[in-house]
Amino acid sequence: MKIGIDAMGGDFAPKAIVEGIVLAAQELPAGVTIVLIGQTAVIQQIIDNQNFKGSNIEIVEANETIEMGEHPVRALQSKPNSSIGVGFKLLKTGVIDVFASAGNTGAMMVGSLFSIKTIEGIQRPPIAGFAPQIDGSLAVILDIGANADVKPEMLAQFGILGSIYAKATMGIESPRVALMNIGEEPEKGSVVVQQAYKLLQEERKINFVGNIEGKDFFKAKADVIVTDGFTGNILLKMGESLYGILSERGVKDDFIDQTNYEAVGGSPIIGVNGNVVIAHGSSSALATKNMVHLCHRIVESKLTEKIKKAFA
Repeated sequence: MKIGIDAMGGDFAPKAIVEGIVLAAQELPAGVTIVLIGQTAVIQQIIDNQNFKGSNIEIVEANETIEMGEHPVRALQSKPNSSIGVGFKLLKTGVIDVFASAGNTGAMMVGSLFSIKTIEGIQRPPIAGFAPQIDGSLAVILDIGANADVKPEMLAQFGILGSIYAKATMGIESPRVALMNIGEEPEKGSVVVQQAYKLLQEERKINFVGNIEGKDFFKAKADVIVTDGFTGNILLKMGESLYGILSERGVKDDFIDQTNYEAVGGSPIIGVNGNVVIAHGSSSALATKNMVHLCHRIVESKLTEKIKKAFA
């Protein structure tokens, strides 16, 4: 297995990214190699400073970097040798099994849609996030930002995709799928959400348990939470803010610790012809290490193959 990582993407790249890779490399099982993509000399210097003696890190040269504020499409077109551009080439040709970056989110999304493309039958791939639950588990929430405007059919597909993800990577045999709404009753919410409820209820591939409200977000009532990208993004970032606020006040709590973005390290794009993970722009070494472990679980679970089979 080869895990491709953009070494140059992120607010604290390449130092924090490479330091996190060194931490992860010492924890991965035999047969797993991390492929760092970026400026070789810079990356190698950071690795040397960490006194890393292992053999499971490789470097692929990419002498350009797409900055956070650049226009995604123009940047990918004008910088074919960027770390993100090279990463998608390696993923498309099968040199790496997964590609992850803490860099320009738009470029990662555009690269996914136009390089490896969407799996046939899927309308719009969502980005999946993870919400900690009071029982110690994680719920998959999708979408968290890729699709601010959705159709009922898209929300129904998010339910299927989330269910496949939870079963494949989290070992949940029959994941509970819930629809985020302003009330538990089927007739509540917008026209889009009401129609989505009906579609999810009729979908035999999933275990749909109905609507949940914002107050249920952390209460372990579902394994998969379905919503549009606008709402999902707000919910997830509100959860992340809890960690920052309470940490500043000196509050230490196991549940609150899990709302820290570093705990999982990344968010997969689900429904494209390859494994792609987007990390937080402010990723630290710890977040990067956990991102690598997330990538490892996704590849090992054969997630993309299972999604293709389900939508064939």
